[in-house]
Amino acid sequence: MKAPRLLLLAIVAAFVVPAYSQTKVLIVVGPSNHPPGSHEVAAGGRLMKQCIESATNVKGVSAEIFYEWPKDKSVREAAATIVFIGDTFPPMRLPGAAQNLADLGAMMDRGCGIVCVHYATGLRAEDVAEDGEHPLLHWMGGYFATRCKHHQSVAKIYPAATITPAAPEHPVSRGWKEFTLHDEPYINNFFGKDGNRMAPGALALATSMLPPEAPQRETVAWAVERADGGRGMGIVMPHFYRNWTNDDLRRFIMNGIVWTAKLDVPAAGVETPKPDLVAFEPVSIEPKPKATPATAPK
Repeated sequence: MKAPRLLLLAIVAAFVVPAYSQTKVLIVVGPSNHPPGSHEVAAGGRLMKQCIESATNVKGVSAEIFYEWPKDKSVREAAATIVFIGDTFPPMRLPGAAQNLADLGAMMDRGCGIVCVHYATGLRAEDVAEDGEHPLLHWMGGYFATRCKHHQSVAKIYPAATITPAAPEHPVSRGWKEFTLHDEPYINNFFGKDGNRMAPGALALATSMLPPEAPQRETVAWAVERADGGRGMGIVMPHFYRNWTNDDLRRFIMNGIVWTAKLDVPAAGVETPKPDLVAFEPVSIEPKPKATPATAPK
């Protein structure tokens, strides 16, 4: 009787084990008050979940979206990486910022990855010390400093910003090539007090010659491998929701999620179907002016 029982256990294990061996990605969507068609953080979060789960050459990854801080410790402990999208760094904008930061610190201490997309890379003056010190500087390698006393990054929309790979041999650089898009890649980002040079373990992933009237090589995406074993990535695009259809930009971001989760990035990069932007329920695909009380729908 033992043989049939062992066979039954083997069959059950074949179906059960993969469900528990999936790599978990948390996507946290913070608040946003940008006009329709720009940021679209909720739709962007849903789009990233669909892309990472439907990648044609990366399997065994599941993503869960939170529109508030994930309070369940077991959920946080299961995450291989955490992805943020919102108007400035969401843990600072969601209720209970101090506890959120402590919870996130525990995740980082065990080597969890972190990715911040566009404005989620941003910290305000009230978030940081006078000299710019903040845990995000170490977890992700840098940040967009908005209205800060110690440093002022620049946010401006460019009709044609060319994004160039800066670390071709890095796994996050696989499969995407230089591209140009109408967007708002932040420049003069903050990488530390030491002459604004990147900390050990951090490097630029992409640069752009901006602004057009006085171009210099600006870092618009970066990565860090931390002493705790974790990995971080910041990328200051996309501002416009429609730019998620740019195959090179989307592959770049998906590569970063996979890499920070400590999975192998395929040689061709993470391949995802071109998303149907309407399916993720944005307020608008095309940019529109922000509604005022007089023009807001009733």
